[in-house]
Amino acid sequence: MVTKLDKTDFLILGALQRNSHLTTKELAQQVNLSTTPVFERVRRLEKDGVIKKYVAVLDMEKINYGFVVFCNVKLKQINHQIASAFVEAISTLPQVTECYNISGEFDYLLKIHASDMKDYQHFVLNVLGKIESIGDIQSTFVLATAKEEVGIQLPG
Repeated sequence: MVTKLDKTDFLILGALQRNSHLTTKELAQQVNLSTTPVFERVRRLEKDGVIKKYVAVLDMEKINYGFVVFCNVKLKQINHQIASAFVEAISTLPQVTECYNISGEFDYLLKIHASDMKDYQHFVLNVLGKIESIGDIQSTFVLATAKEEVGIQLPG
């Protein structure tokens, strides 16, 4: 279900994307409303699932997980049960930060964080290698990050 959003909702969402640590008072000042309606709008946006969660964006290099790999995965066979089991298995792996069901030659695209090439090799051989439904993988190693955003430009 699509939630109906107005200009003020988008202003609130944009401000929270830039800094989810804002107090209701600070947020109200940024969108030119009093605190009570802003508080109520934020609660509604949370309840409706528009705001899924609040997170701290970490510098992965500084915590030794800056080796990023995009891994294309092709399953041996695909049906609802196999795909669900694969997604369930992938969702338990902390190294996989994103997983997309994609079209084309491969079935899934994974974003994986590791400490280095040896750590990634261990992950492929000893973790992904144990998922029996995987037929083929293709790894693409990130050399440098040209742009990395966690939010999108919103209207308003």
